[in-house]
Amino acid sequence: MTVMKHIAAAAAVSFALAAHAAPESLPTTGTLVVVPAFGEVTHVNDQAVATLAVEEQDKDKAAAASRVNQKMKQGMEIVKKEDPQASLKTQGYYTYPVYPEERPLLNGQQPKPRVPTAWRVGQYLQVTTTNLANLPKTVAAAQKVLALNGLQFGLTPATTKQLDDQRIAATYINLNERINSIASAMGRKVSDATLDTVDFEGSGNYAQREFAAAPAPMAMRMAKSMDSAEVAEPSFEPGETTLQMQLVGKVRFK
Repeated sequence: MTVMKHIAAAAAVSFALAAHAAPESLPTTGTLVVVPAFGEVTHVNDQAVATLAVEEQDKDKAAAASRVNQKMKQGMEIVKKEDPQASLKTQGYYTYPVYPEERPLLNGQQPKPRVPTAWRVGQYLQVTTTNLANLPKTVAAAQKVLALNGLQFGLTPATTKQLDDQRIAATYINLNERINSIASAMGRKVSDATLDTVDFEGSGNYAQREFAAAPAPMAMRMAKSMDSAEVAEPSFEPGETTLQMQLVGKVRFK
């Protein structure tokens, strides 16, 4: 009886092991595998885009505009002197009326036509430069008459073009690494696979595209600047920019 119990126990163990054994692999002949791949390269920023601005407020619209025009001209001359190679672009000239604060009206009273009590006039100057070493000095000099409204660091078009080769290579290397891993998981050799399609746009919804959020525009509201006042040099850190790429490859196994 004891022998029969041992035989029954052994049979039960064998059945349990068989139940938990690894399942047989599915046939992979002719299988088409879609493989997303990613690559990126990082480079120190070599370009800066500074936005300088001036704003004046006066009861006389012409007087406010005249001061803005004069200060913008002075600011441009300062920037050109400090950084002769910089690219300058004026933009965003505006003129807004300033109205008095509205008071609640008593019953039956009709609102009077709104008459502006002053005028706000302003203009922006965009400065694009690769002279990052001299940028703090240039901005400090310009801040004697203009205000720094925004600053962005990035890569020059030439640098971006040079990095494109590296970015493509890094992405393609990642594709090959993934194909090797997939072939190994499927129990196949890489030599059994043929690269059918390579889509460097990553289209077809195979891979999720990620975009860096664009910086929000800065609202401008400045106090009256102190003309000819000395301004201490600001501190800037250009940082780095990472360029990303994705592709989708289709691999068919023999």
